[in-house]
Amino acid sequence: MKSLYIHIPFCESRCIYCGFYSTTDLVLRNDYVDALVQEMMMREAGSNIGTIYLGGGTPSQLTEEQLRKVLYNINKVYNVERDAEITIECNPDDIDGRFAGSLADMGFNRVSLGAQTFSDERLQLIRRRHSARQVDDAVTMLRKAGIRNISIDIMFGFPGETLEDWENDISHALSLEPQHISAYTLMVEENTVLHRLVGEGKISVADDELCLAMFEHLTERLASAGYEHYEISNFAKLYSSDTRRSEYRSVHNSNYWADVPYIGIGAAAHSYDLRERSWNVANITEYIRIAKSGKRPTEGNETIDSITHYNDIVTTAMRTREGIPLNRLTREQLNYLLKTARLMAERGLVDISDTHVSLTHRGIFVSDSVMAELIKI
Repeated sequence: MKSLYIHIPFCESRCIYCGFYSTTDLVLRNDYVDALVQEMMMREAGSNIGTIYLGGGTPSQLTEEQLRKVLYNINKVYNVERDAEITIECNPDDIDGRFAGSLADMGFNRVSLGAQTFSDERLQLIRRRHSARQVDDAVTMLRKAGIRNISIDIMFGFPGETLEDWENDISHALSLEPQHISAYTLMVEENTVLHRLVGEGKISVADDELCLAMFEHLTERLASAGYEHYEISNFAKLYSSDTRRSEYRSVHNSNYWADVPYIGIGAAAHSYDLRERSWNVANITEYIRIAKSGKRPTEGNETIDSITHYNDIVTTAMRTREGIPLNRLTREQLNYLLKTARLMAERGLVDISDTHVSLTHRGIFVSDSVMAELIKI
């Protein structure tokens, strides 16, 4: 069983946060969808698919006709499991009653909304088109259409944001009762307008100490609200206080953290089959040209040797609540891991059980440095 990721690298034209492609050119988007279909037919046709994820960028920037074409061809080329989790990332302002109904009709059973913040002022700062009210409306319309699994993305560390501001965002998100919440620090990506504004000193982002306080407050608030902190940046609603594992964990992302092979379709998409990791050309027009010529638009690949595989396991599984499963390691890898992990356990950063090595609550806040210590150079 494999996961399928479809990369839609288009974004709204005003956004300054990400570096994805902004265009209103319908012909270009049609050409891109055609290229996706061409690549699908060249990439492991007939594979059994357990999860589908349309991400980006913002897939909801495609028209309903374009999305239907993508989904139709996925089901034509691959053997999609009947109970497959099928996710699409959406801008809140792309959702209206008709579009929400169409998503459900196409087979999407999980929607990830890029709310980012519930402050209209901060949304304007990063030049997002939607308002806080539109997030609320989108959730209402999606539920009315029958989509019961809704995830909300929020960010912290905005210029001028206070801990009180962040609490207001968390409270607003919880008031919508989403099944899943993803929370990230605002990252300043190179070659974006936001990066230029920060470089020119026109705006400044929150310092590390404040971001750490915001993250700690987030984990406490969501835990008290009945969410499972199952991965460093991800929280899933628990069915009841007696439930230890949420049914609303992202299956697609969990497969990635669990070392499940995946097929990546689209410009800059990555694929992994346990033996090799490959990636496509990032330039959209070049991707379209190569795919339409009947060739795979692969730009590079990496052979996964034992050290690389071990490091991959550390940097993915260690992000999860369960941590690294010891039975997935060779004897040599296990000895290497435990030698370092025991020292970190003495510092209260990791827990070691008979079956797993995992981060403690304290270790989560310094997870990058913990994983850097555990990997093999």
